Amino acid sequence: MTVIAVPFHLDEHLPALELPLAPQRSIAPPELGPGSPWERMAVLYDEVADAVAADVTAGRVPLVLSGDCTTSLGVVAGLQRAGLDPALVWFDGHGDVQTPETSASGYLGGMPVRQLVGGADRTVAERIGLRVVPEPDVLLVDARDLDPPEEAYLATSAIRRVPVANLGTGLPPHRPVYLHLDVDVVDARDLPGLLFPVPDGPRLPAVAAAVRQVLASCEVVAIGLACTWRSGSGADRAVAELVRELTAGT
Repeated sequence: MTVIAVPFHLDEHLPALELPLAPQRSIAPPELGPGSPWERMAVLYDEVADAVAADVTAGRVPLVLSGDCTTSLGVVAGLQRAGLDPALVWFDGHGDVQTPETSASGYLGGMPVRQLVGGADRTVAERIGLRVVPEPDVLLVDARDLDPPEEAYLATSAIRRVPVANLGTGLPPHRPVYLHLDVDVVDARDLPGLLFPVPDGPRLPAVAAAVRQVLASCEVVAIGLACTWRSGSGADRAVAELVRELTAGT
């Protein structure tokens, strides 16, 4: 396994991002160039995709640590560059299926799943060669904080949803899997300082057990960890044991 740090939140460099594990490589271009946030992120995620593709081609499993979920666009593109078409097992307290038209806040970090399945803004996908992931190949785990437009979309979508407790019913055991873990899937009582805490969720030991289940049941070819916490909160230390399990289990 290679631990890769992408110390960014969207197109904002976070050189002091507190990570639960020391990276072996850090991707932080000195300049992302001018343009819209998506155009700037495309520069960053093209480098992420190259790093992931090189790791996978060499027989390694990349663990990508970043400050948000949109980095997954680069990770999945990298897996595709390496010749894989992964299913997604996506742990997140949110649905991440917004579009520019549906998002009340306009927050770009609420759109990556919709982008991965072919919707929302296509700037990054077109610039880094990201192919569409079919909706049935996406499993949302414990996405419980959904805006009405997200609820409406998922009601007619082939994207599958399960709570952490019922994870085993939806896992794709015979497919390469990208395992994505946004730490805000964990109940906020167990992780102080989350940027977007979601109450009434699974506790950290339950999430850790579910992650172990994915690692044991699926061919996990890459892992993304969205370190969505405030600096100095101690959340990096709280998830350190889980992250060590991720590295030991692949």
